[in-house]
Amino acid sequence: MECLNADHPCRLQQAERVIPLGSTGDMAKTKVLIVEDYRPLAETLEYQLTRAGYEVFRATDGADALNQARLKLPDVVFLDVNLPVLSGVEVCKQLRAAPETRDTLILMLSALGEESDQVIGFAVGADDYVVKPVESYAVLLQRLKAHLRRREQAVDTGDCVTAAGVSVDRRRHRVEIDGQVIQVTKSEFRLLETLIRQPGRAFDRSELVDAALGEDTIVLERTIDVHIRSLRKKMGDRADLIETVRGIGYRFAEPASASDSR
Repeated sequence: MECLNADHPCRLQQAERVIPLGSTGDMAKTKVLIVEDYRPLAETLEYQLTRAGYEVFRATDGADALNQARLKLPDVVFLDVNLPVLSGVEVCKQLRAAPETRDTLILMLSALGEESDQVIGFAVGADDYVVKPVESYAVLLQRLKAHLRRREQAVDTGDCVTAAGVSVDRRRHRVEIDGQVIQVTKSEFRLLETLIRQPGRAFDRSELVDAALGEDTIVLERTIDVHIRSLRKKMGDRADLIETVRGIGYRFAEPASASDSR
């Protein structure tokens, strides 16, 4: 498949970047996970989405897709039907079954354009079905914008999660503790959001680097400890909600544990 924009090759090298510990972030970008094993299509789609202002991640098989979806909690998943390890249909079923991804926008990609194939895609929970090859990325991006606009207009509490007095609002990029706004960096926000959305789950440091800082960030795993210390300090008497899991990493306290500690 040829890249639609001849001025930009399909095979793009991600620019390496370092997020300074004290940097602050703007409103969080919409996160998109591309699950596609055909590299030219994946790279072209990644370029088009990145240029349009989305934060993009990629997976090449079904198992990796589920793992990245649990870690990064994307807003949108472009999901190929024919994938190695696990099919796109199975991935879609599991995403819809998991509480943390059940409301994720899923657009299926497939060369199979028959009505019966599309019916299967919608039956397992896809929001849209895109037939390959993609004839117009401009149209595809407009379709995505339309889906996101409808989601935004709907009453949706998925952008805000609250536990034990701590509230994380992705849309407004704001953290509140007992109703009081606290100032956090972009990295601290992403760490807290990753942890609070899956209370009780132990994340190791490498997972938190990928989930909260991004695969293209050059940091040591121990940098996570620095972010956690800073975040705990800002959380005051709620700092104990971020628990250290010895020999592994960190987790957000489960509700029962959190209530016992209050």
